[in-house]
Amino acid sequence: MAGGQSGAVRQALGAALLMTMLLTGCGTLGWGKPKERALDTYTPEELYQMGEYQLETAKKPEAALLYFQEVERIYPYTEWAKRGLIMQAFTLHKNKEYEQARDAAQRFLDFYPGDEDAAYAQYLMALSYYDEIDEVGRDQGLTFQALQSLRVVIEQYPDSEYAKSAMMKFDLAFDHLAAKEMEIGRYYLKRKNYAAAINRFRTVVQDFQTTTHTAEALHRLVECYLALGFEEEAQTAAAILGHNYQSSPFYDDSFRLLKGKGLSPEAKGTSWLATVYRQMIRGEWL
Repeated sequence: MAGGQSGAVRQALGAALLMTMLLTGCGTLGWGKPKERALDTYTPEELYQMGEYQLETAKKPEAALLYFQEVERIYPYTEWAKRGLIMQAFTLHKNKEYEQARDAAQRFLDFYPGDEDAAYAQYLMALSYYDEIDEVGRDQGLTFQALQSLRVVIEQYPDSEYAKSAMMKFDLAFDHLAAKEMEIGRYYLKRKNYAAAINRFRTVVQDFQTTTHTAEALHRLVECYLALGFEEEAQTAAAILGHNYQSSPFYDDSFRLLKGKGLSPEAKGTSWLATVYRQMIRGEWL
């Protein structure tokens, strides 16, 4: 599981071998055939341990989920119910039931906000959004929610074992948003809808400067502005590109485009790009 495991999860997985021995040697308890005995006749610890065993040995996590849910249902407000709830969130996430995993994690945070596993519950919630990012196409709602949830982990639990992983995933999710803007911008550029393309590339330059897509966005702006005949804007975009990404192949491409029209990278005019140049290169923020 990415980013570490909660105390409850570590205890669950660490007990698997012991549970195998118990289930093998204690058949009189009926644990190997739970249908022959009503679940409410088990102690909460027994139910929890059966969930541990199923989680470790079953091909699908559904069997484990049943036991963790029954611990909470039959023995509410107990320590085992609390542990069962965080394990529900973990199990649901493992089974890629992301919305249900978020619900379980949120319930844990609502009931036990000060618990040692609260950081893990918040991390699981963020992870459930993050793991859905590639499944949403151009709908970036879940990406924004992932960023918000990851930020909570980073800011509220900075000393937890999940903070570092949350920061890495935050950067990747942020980069993902920029990549989607670039994808749409390229789509418009290919169809010569330059104004719409400029809007997308401008968003990357202004709002996603720390991502890996800024150099290409600046080059695409050079292409768009030259196509529209806005030479000063094209020169300014290339000037920013040359200052920050001179070793990038995108700068070489932009330089050739300008040279072909007798132009050179140079900050000119009073456009939004000139403002970006003053801020990024000269440090003039006022």
